[in-house]
Amino acid sequence: MILVIDDDSAVRSSLSFMLKRAGYEVQTVPGPREAMDVVRAVAPELILMDMNFTLTTTGEEGLTLLRQVKIFRPEVPVILMTAWGSIQLAVQGMQAGAFDFITKPWNNAALLQRIGTALELTRAPKEEDKAGSGTLKRHRIIGRSKGLTDVLETVGRIARTNASVLITGESGTGKELIAEAIHINSQRADHPFVKVNLGGISQSLFESEMFGHKKGAFTDASSDRLGRFEMAHKGTIFLDEIGELDLSCQVKLLRVLQDQTFEVLGDSRPRKVDIRVVSATNADLRKMVGERTFREDLFYRINLITIQLPALRERKEDIPLLARYFADLQAKANGLPRTDFSSDALTFLSRLPFPGNIRELKNLVERTILVSGKERLGAADLEAQYHRADEPAVAAGTSLAGMTLDEIERQTILQALDQYRGNLSQVALALGISRAALYRRLEKYNITVHNS
Repeated sequence: MILVIDDDSAVRSSLSFMLKRAGYEVQTVPGPREAMDVVRAVAPELILMDMNFTLTTTGEEGLTLLRQVKIFRPEVPVILMTAWGSIQLAVQGMQAGAFDFITKPWNNAALLQRIGTALELTRAPKEEDKAGSGTLKRHRIIGRSKGLTDVLETVGRIARTNASVLITGESGTGKELIAEAIHINSQRADHPFVKVNLGGISQSLFESEMFGHKKGAFTDASSDRLGRFEMAHKGTIFLDEIGELDLSCQVKLLRVLQDQTFEVLGDSRPRKVDIRVVSATNADLRKMVGERTFREDLFYRINLITIQLPALRERKEDIPLLARYFADLQAKANGLPRTDFSSDALTFLSRLPFPGNIRELKNLVERTILVSGKERLGAADLEAQYHRADEPAVAAGTSLAGMTLDEIERQTILQALDQYRGNLSQVALALGISRAALYRRLEKYNITVHNS
């Protein structure tokens, strides 16, 4: 049963009619007192509640009701309804334990989709869904460490829902591969998977890239352009580097994610789109929200489910599997004999800090194979390429023996800073990490940069 709480009788009637047509059992009540009578007597499958009642316009009554509901029925998902102008109230509700929020007037299809997602994620899993990552289509995801297995089990649970997903983790940990795995294991697998690097889209081009434009909409619009959201219709849109998005663009993105409608530049006719949103970032969005560089309402909209990817140094048992996988790919791509690794080579790899994670490991293996020309690589072959002048590592003559991973990583960064004379862009590029990730490591290791 879905419980609808709203003091507007027209809203209650409209929602009741729509939900019953969709096959749900519905009960409606006008206010908090009646709502708590129902909640105490029976556990609804889902609650759809307004945040503002006639007694107040501040939303305090709605927040109080939400907190009471979560005390009596913490397992029941609650979807909040609020006006766009009071969206901050919905954010407060999310902080208090709400599952999701919508703004009035709502899009019926989008609301039904969110209700379906909430119910799918909170109902007990079916027997056929309990196989976890064993039956998952991995799509080039290599490894069997616990950290990776936990991630894949989460992917297996949520892939067939329409829940928005935020994938976090350091650069090079495989966020795009996880996003693709979510898509190919979803009910949208036969439809497009559209990747967008938000860090590479300027503020001036954002609307044209994401929503499209009509010919003549602006000076350089010589023909119609299909936007990324429309390309992803019925499929999945992957918003990579979402932490790099300008604040003004965040507002525009939030509006389309809110009700899945948008306007093409040069055409005022609203268009609807049916998409699943998966986002990724290596930034700390919670910290950015506190610094007011990332909108809190957008943060809650994109991270219904959060998947944190482990760094490669946290899944060292996967390094031999990954090394052999990349070696096999290199052999096939270049028509070379299959390359193997000695035990000391695999031991050497397992001791490296890999600040660039899987991407750095892949580059090291491929470069060593091409340069050495050997069919069996030893530690010396890999170490020679790891210490290449344009791929800085630990200082010359420094032994890795006896050093902790943090000590090796700190020495790696210091060597890179010295080689590139404090140019942080070049250092980040050489280490295979983002500038943001480099800043975090400088802070972690208390390294002061002096540009020369």
